Amino acid sequence: MATARTCYSSRGIVTAEEVAGVGEEEAVRAKRTESRDRIARSIYQAGHHTTLQHASFQFALSEVSRQFLWSFLHAHPFYNSEQVSQRYVEVKEGSFAVPALEGEALSVYRSTCEGLTADYFRLIEVLERPVEAALRRRFPRRAGSKREARDVQKKSQEAARYVLPLATHAYLYHTVSGLTLLRYHRLCEQHDAPAETRLVVGRMVEELLARDPAYAAILEEPIPLGETPEARFYEEAGGPPSEPVRRAFVEEFDRDLGGRTSKLVDRKARNEETVAQAVRDVLGLPRTALSDDDALLLVLDPARNALLGENMNVTTHGKLSRALFHASWTFRKRISHTADSQDQRHRMTPAARPLLFAYMRGEPDFVVPGAVEGDGAASLLFRASMERAWAGVERLRALGVAPEWCAYLLPNAVAVRFTESSDLLNLHHKMKMRLCWNAQEEIWKASRDEAEQVLAADPRIGRWLLPPCGIRARSGARPICPEGDRYCGVPVWRMSLEEQARAV
Repeated sequence: MATARTCYSSRGIVTAEEVAGVGEEEAVRAKRTESRDRIARSIYQAGHHTTLQHASFQFALSEVSRQFLWSFLHAHPFYNSEQVSQRYVEVKEGSFAVPALEGEALSVYRSTCEGLTADYFRLIEVLERPVEAALRRRFPRRAGSKREARDVQKKSQEAARYVLPLATHAYLYHTVSGLTLLRYHRLCEQHDAPAETRLVVGRMVEELLARDPAYAAILEEPIPLGETPEARFYEEAGGPPSEPVRRAFVEEFDRDLGGRTSKLVDRKARNEETVAQAVRDVLGLPRTALSDDDALLLVLDPARNALLGENMNVTTHGKLSRALFHASWTFRKRISHTADSQDQRHRMTPAARPLLFAYMRGEPDFVVPGAVEGDGAASLLFRASMERAWAGVERLRALGVAPEWCAYLLPNAVAVRFTESSDLLNLHHKMKMRLCWNAQEEIWKASRDEAEQVLAADPRIGRWLLPPCGIRARSGARPICPEGDRYCGVPVWRMSLEEQARAV
C-alpha cells in the first residue's frame, strides 16, 4: 500500500511505517489500517495489481512430486526455483508421493513405484559399461581416472532416471511475488494434480497469512475444479477423449512431426526484414544508410554485438538487442516428461502444455534415451520397466482410481506433445544454453531441429543461432568454453549444425 500511495503523493516516497501508523496513537493507527484495507480492496478489484509485485516470498518445499512441479508450479513464467536435479543427484528408495488410496489400489500404487525405483538402480548398473565405453571414445586420456568414474555415474544416472515415476519427490527453493501467490490460490484447483496443488498452495497461503494477516482482505477463494474451462469442456463432451480418439491424436501429431523432435509450423512472414527495420529504428537511420544485411549483422554477429557473448544474459537490457523481440517462430514438439520439466524452465519460450490425463493411453507411450537405445541389455530392462508402469496405471484405472492419481505412476519417459513459441531474443538465449553438448539430450535434439529449420526459413538469422562456445569464440570472450572442467572435449565452435549432428 505504500507503493500505491506513493503514486499519488506530492510529498515524495510514502513509507510502510506511515501506512501502518507506526508510532501514532491507537486511534490514528486504527484509521490508517481501515484506510489501508479499503484502498487495497479498491485497487485489487480495479485490476491495478502491479503494487502486489513489490513483496516477494521464498518457500522451501520438500516431498512434492515431479508431476506437481511440471503441471502447476513451473507451468508459468512468474517464479524462480532451484530444485534438486535428477540428472546429478541419485534418487533415494521410497522417495515418492503417496495419495490417500486404500486396499488393492494402494498396494498396486506402492508396488509400482517401488518396482520402478528398483528398475532405476538396476539400470544405472547396466548402463555403466556402455556409458564408460562411449566416454572413453571421446576422452581416452581419462580412462581409469576418478573423473571418468564420476562422469560414468552421472551419465548412467541421467539416462536411468527416465524410468522413475512422476510421483518421485523433489525438494526446492521457490520464490514468487505476492501477486503470483494470490494467483496460485485462485487457480490451485485444476488438472493435472489438483489434490497436491490444493495441499501445497494451501500451506503456502497459511504461511503468508501467519506473517501478514492483512492479505486476507484481498484473498479470493479458489475457482472450483469443475468450473475451470478444461473441466467444463470435458463435462459437455461427456468426458475425456476415448481410447480411439486419444490414439488418433497421438498418431496425427507424430505423423506431422515427420521424424523430428521439434517441427517449425509457423513464423512471421518478414522476420529478417522486421528485425532489420527495428535496428534502424533504434539508431535513427534510413535504409539508404544501413541495409538489411548490415543491420542483421550489427545485432546478431557476436563480433559486432558483444553483449551476446556476456556470461550474464543482458540482451534484454540492451537497446539494440531488443530489436530481436520482433521475429518469432512456433514449433510443435514431442519430448519426455523429464526433458520437458527442464524445457519449461525457459520461461520466455512459452508452450501450451497438455492435460496429461486427457491423452493417457492404455499402451506404453514413451521416449527412450540414447544411452539406453544403444545397448541391448539396457533396452530390455527399460522396456520391461515401461510395461510395469503402464500395467500399474491400467490396474488403477480398472479399480476406478481417479485419473489424477493414475498419472502419478507414469514414468519420466512418458511422451509429452505440445506447441511452443518464441521471439528471437529469447530463442537466441535458449539456443545459447541448449545447443551446448552438455545440455540434456532431448532438449539438445529439439534445439538442433529448431536451429536447422530457422536457418532454412530465415538464413540471415539462423546462421547466428549458436552454442555458447560458438558465440564466445566469435565475440572474443575467453575461455571459449564456459563449462570449465565440464568441457565436452570437442571444439564445437568450429563445427556447423550438420557436422555436429554427424559427430554426436
